Amino acid sequence: TDMHLISGRLNWAIDVAPSIIGHESVGRVLEVGAKVRNFKVGDLISRVGAPGLEGSHTATWGGFATRGIACDHVAMAEDGAGSGDTTNQLIPADFDPRICTMIITWRETFSYISRMGVGAGDRVLVIGSGGNGLSYATHAKNLGAADVVMIGNGERAEFGAKVGVSAFLDYRADDLAEQLAAVKGDGFDFVIDAVGKVTMTDLALSALRSGGTLGIYGIDDMGKIRLDPGKGPGTFTFFEGGYDEAEAHDAVIAFIQAGKLDASIWMDLDDVYSLDDINAAFQAVVDRKHIKMLVKLSNG
Repeated sequence: TDMHLISGRLNWAIDVAPSIIGHESVGRVLEVGAKVRNFKVGDLISRVGAPGLEGSHTATWGGFATRGIACDHVAMAEDGAGSGDTTNQLIPADFDPRICTMIITWRETFSYISRMGVGAGDRVLVIGSGGNGLSYATHAKNLGAADVVMIGNGERAEFGAKVGVSAFLDYRADDLAEQLAAVKGDGFDFVIDAVGKVTMTDLALSALRSGGTLGIYGIDDMGKIRLDPGKGPGTFTFFEGGYDEAEAHDAVIAFIQAGKLDASIWMDLDDVYSLDDINAAFQAVVDRKHIKMLVKLSNG
């Protein structure tokens, strides 16, 4: 998402610069407000971020900052002070902060795939082999899917194998449609497009079984995608149920504790960049050094 913002590829890009970006952030509580009841100093909290300051800068989530703010949204709701930011959730004290940066991606995608209804025995096709695509494949397996196939960048086939896909198809292959037909069988119960490219929509529809469900989570061609029902299996559902990151927090924490979500697949936990060197971290993503890069926001 941050790379999309920097490159201006989103149709809701930053309106006013300078702006602090970054949303896959975690931080430790340094101090608490007078009415805070559920956080204490030293707690690890998800999705913290610096606010925008009028006349100085805006904040596009604000995660890339040495200091941020977290809302005790439970106390706020109890006190009638609004809902607060429900993505600010308490993380178990014994968790490694490095792996906790993945919690945001895992929560968003787990909420989405759960709302779609993926469950035991289902066949799932995931389009995309980036951070989100690999998350969907992992979640599908953790939810009991019988078979998960991935279409992605051939250079990332090894990552697909690590998350348990049964077949990995390179989206650049001239015979992609034929390869997909060979593994399609009677069709997939669910197809999740984690990229959102117009070039993949017809292929995604053709892969569904009758009565299957298609969800387009990716935003690369947001606003440009059109569905041609004639490319589908006859009857199908287009999923528009969205996601709620906070609702998936407890489930994701439980999967991490059970060893069913492994952050080292997505990033090198020992290759950490300082905030001062964040441009090098972005370049490492561009160079496909790994899927995600770690940035340490403070010297503490």
